[in-house]
Amino acid sequence: MSQSTPYDDDRAKYSRQGLARLVLSDQAQDVATSAAGLVGTRQDADTGLGGRVSQAQQLVELAERALVSAIIYEVERGSSWEQVAAYLGIRADMAEEQFSPALLQWNTAFQAPYRLDESGRKRIPQLPSAAYDPVFACRQLDAWAFIHHIGIDDQQAVSAGLNMSGTVEQPDPTAEET
Repeated sequence: MSQSTPYDDDRAKYSRQGLARLVLSDQAQDVATSAAGLVGTRQDADTGLGGRVSQAQQLVELAERALVSAIIYEVERGSSWEQVAAYLGIRADMAEEQFSPALLQWNTAFQAPYRLDESGRKRIPQLPSAAYDPVFACRQLDAWAFIHHIGIDDQQAVSAGLNMSGTVEQPDPTAEET
């Protein structure tokens, strides 16, 4: 796209690795929040039969998204398919086949961070929202982590550890793995 977005300058301050980690943090927050909904028992009587199964299924789906985000982060970080596959308990070629489409979508979104809707007036982000608007995501995730005591009273438990642009060697996503 030839037009810039209000978030391009903010996004450019982060490395792709940093943005991938931010997306993983965002997905992990979703998993944690969803899991927390299954802890309390007081509202069980008000929940229809089978309702907790629905919540648990949603938790599984969110965890699967977090897994994909973790794999993208690890690849951005320089992990090989062999290293990723070792933690999945599958062969490297199986991991690459299963997760390459998500990685391709991630890489493509950096070429075109948004697309226009049918009217041609509204921008639809192609990057996950945490990577599209990292400043907002950092602010929101730092607050969530502080409230939940992630990092023991660290007001920047998420944003302080992110790799900024130029702080790490970026893997070339188009390079063939040897």
